[in-house]
Amino acid sequence: MKHSVTLDKEKCKGCTTCMKHCPTEAIRVRRGRAHIIQDRCIDCGQCIRVCPHHAKKAICDPFDRIEDYKFTVAMPAPSFYGQFSNLDDVNIVLQALLDIGFDAVFEVSRAAEIISDITRKTYDEETEKRTGPIISSACPATVRLICMRFPKLIPNLHKMIAPVELAAMRAREEAVKKSGLSPEEIGVFFITPCPAKVTADRYPLFLEERVIDGTFSMADIYKRVLGPMKKVKEPRQISKSGIMGIGWARVGGESSALLKEHHLAVDGIENVIDILEDVENGLLPEVEFLELNACTQGCVGGCLTVENPYTAKSRIRKLMKYLPVSKNKAEPEDAEAILALAKKVPEYVPVWQLSEDREDAMRIFMEIADLRRRLPGLDCGSCGAPSCRSFAEDVATNFASEEDCIFHMRERMQYMAGGGDADEYLPPPFRRTDGEESDEKDNDHDDFG
Repeated sequence: MKHSVTLDKEKCKGCTTCMKHCPTEAIRVRRGRAHIIQDRCIDCGQCIRVCPHHAKKAICDPFDRIEDYKFTVAMPAPSFYGQFSNLDDVNIVLQALLDIGFDAVFEVSRAAEIISDITRKTYDEETEKRTGPIISSACPATVRLICMRFPKLIPNLHKMIAPVELAAMRAREEAVKKSGLSPEEIGVFFITPCPAKVTADRYPLFLEERVIDGTFSMADIYKRVLGPMKKVKEPRQISKSGIMGIGWARVGGESSALLKEHHLAVDGIENVIDILEDVENGLLPEVEFLELNACTQGCVGGCLTVENPYTAKSRIRKLMKYLPVSKNKAEPEDAEAILALAKKVPEYVPVWQLSEDREDAMRIFMEIADLRRRLPGLDCGSCGAPSCRSFAEDVATNFASEEDCIFHMRERMQYMAGGGDADEYLPPPFRRTDGEESDEKDNDHDDFG
C-alpha cells in the first residue's frame, strides 16, 4: 500500500465534493463513484475533511499490532497534547499511554528539539549554499507536492530526517538498554495526526530503510486513553520536552525554534501552493526559512485529530507557558551523525507528463489546447473532472469522452431531437432558454427577498 488515504466505495455517493477540493487534481468521479489517481495523491487528507459521506478514510495500523512485540514504545506527536481539555500536565497523557498497554513512551517533541538545535547550528552555512529560502521537509505532504508540482524547488528542501524518525531510532536504543531484548523484538509505534505521516513512515523520504514499526490514528488512541487519564492521580515525571519541542505542534513552532528573524510559517494546502508559486517566481527574496504546513494551524489540524485546530493550538500554547525553553540538544559529533542519516534525496515525480515521447506529448498538448477552446471554461465539475483543463487532458489521454461535458451533451440532445430545445432536460444552472431569461431579467433577486 503506497497511500494511506483510501476510498470506501460503499459510502461514496459521487457528489464531487472531494474532487473539487483536491489540491493536486487526483480525484475523478466516474460511474457515480470517486476514483483516486494514486500517482497524484499526496495524502494531505483534504478529501477526508470535506467528504460529507465519510467515504474517504486513512488506513492506519490496528491497535492489536502491539501484541506482535515483546516490548512496545509509544511515540505521541506533540499535537496529541492539544486534543485534551483542561490538561495542565502532559505527564497525565504519557502515564495513560503506559496504562493502556505500552511498555515505554518516547515523545516526538524530544527529537524535534534536537532537530531544531542542529538546524540552528548549520543555519548560516545552509543559507549561503542555496538560492532562495530553505524549505522545511517536516511536512511530508508538502514535500510530495514540491516533488510533483515544483521540482525546481527540490534543492531548497531541508535535507533532514523527520523528528519522528529520529525519535524512533532513539526510542529503540533506549528500549534495548532497558529491556535487554534485541531490536527486532521491540515495536516502536507513532501516534499520528495525519495520513501523510502514515505513508512517510512506511516509505521514508530521506532514509533508506523504515525505522517505525507501525502508526496509530490519533483519534483512535485518544478514545483509548480518556478513561485511564481520569484515573491518573499522581503521574510519573515522564516528559522530557520543553517549549521548542511541543511548539512544533502548531504552525510557526518549527520556524520560531530557530531563533531567527527572516522566516515565514504558512498553513493550509492552498496557501502553501500560493507561497511556493511566489518562491518559484523569486517574489520572496527576504525569506530565509519556510515552514509549510499542509494542514490548517499545523499538525494540530491533521484530519486524524479530534479537536478543532484553533482550540488545540490554544491548548498547546497554554501547556507551553510553564515549560523550560528546551531540554534536548545535540553534541557536535551527534549532530554530524544525524545529518548523515539523510542519504536519500526526493526526486521529481512527473505525474503530469503527457507522454514519454516528446512528439507524442506535443500532439496531446495541442489536442488539449484545441479542446479547451471548445469548452465553456466554467469548471462546473459535472463531467467528473475538477476543471475544464483537467477534463480536456482526460479526453486527450482517452480517460473520458468529449460528450461527458454537459454543454456538449446539450448539442447532441438537440441534434437527436431534430433541432428542438433540449434545455428542459438539463439541470437549472445549465439551461439557456432565452424566453425564461428575458422574463426573469428584472427579477433576479425577488425570490430571495
